[in-house]
Amino acid sequence: MFGLCLAIPLAFSADATLDAKTQAAVKAAVIPTEADETWLKIGWRANLWEARKEAAANGKPILLWEMDGHPLGCT
Repeated sequence: MFGLCLAIPLAFSADATLDAKTQAAVKAAVIPTEADETWLKIGWRANLWEARKEAAANGKPILLWEMDGHPLGCT
């Protein structure tokens, strides 16, 4: 997706305008859909110890989402 965002400006000259069809295609490519954001509906916990206690009490596993470095990949 990021590559598409970089490529779109290169595809048009500075004085070119986007027609309605092209505008709609670009918008559809870059605006997240509801399906893209379903992970936001998960009740994420920021405190691992509290999440562990809650999971143990409910007999459920823990999904640990761990990242190293800058969250935007700017390392």
